[in-house]
Amino acid sequence: MLVLSRKKNESIVINNDITIVVVEIRGDKVRLGVEAPKEVPVHRREVYDAIKRNENGQGSDASANMESE
Repeated sequence: MLVLSRKKNESIVINNDITIVVVEIRGDKVRLGVEAPKEVPVHRREVYDAIKRNENGQGSDASANMESE
């Protein structure tokens, strides 16, 4: 894992087309802005995990339906 220090309004660039900007620092919270192409999905980790759980759940439902036929 790469660990970087950034101040407000400083940014990092990933793969030439994704930019992460420190928008605000307030207490123990940091607000980040993400600029990425439309085709690149960007999610908070908990949302990403929920999407993956949902996809895995649907996949097991489909296989269970096929077994019952």
